[in-house]
Amino acid sequence: MSELASNCGLCGGETDLSVVAVALNDGQSVTLCATCRAGVEGEITDAPHWRCLSDAIWSTDAATQVTAYRLLSRLKSEAWARDLLDIAYLEPENLEWAEAGLVEDDEPSLIHRDTNGVQLAAGDTVTLIKDLNVKGAGFTAKRGTAVRNISLVQDNEGHIEGRVNGQQIVILTEFVKKS
Repeated sequence: MSELASNCGLCGGETDLSVVAVALNDGQSVTLCATCRAGVEGEITDAPHWRCLSDAIWSTDAATQVTAYRLLSRLKSEAWARDLLDIAYLEPENLEWAEAGLVEDDEPSLIHRDTNGVQLAAGDTVTLIKDLNVKGAGFTAKRGTAVRNISLVQDNEGHIEGRVNGQQIVILTEFVKKS
């Protein structure tokens, strides 16, 4: 383990610091504040605090970069975290180290599929395959309309959510195809 740094390797915080070993690489550690340590060791949810990862992922310290990558991967349901993962660069050996330490979630119990049976994921772009009357909004979503950055309805595999004409609507998966 390395010695305690004067600030958190992820967010730069200066209080309640401790050295945390980065799994799967002996001797590599990072200094973390209590908030960052809690995210590394337990549940993590989107919060303004985690925007610090946009700087940490570019760190020259491999342990910090790997820790940031793992946290961003756990936040990939958020568009900003997915975008950051898409542009982040890690040296091949650091990327392998980061991915080896990821805890894979069990396969989702509900799998959302489009009209052709293609699996849909949060953030995908889909195209409407027929005109849909949008109840309560007073317009018809036209066939061929692209719906970007969809969200999956967690308790119903037949429903997704997306924006059409500036309105957030629920769409049946049987009326979309993945773009």
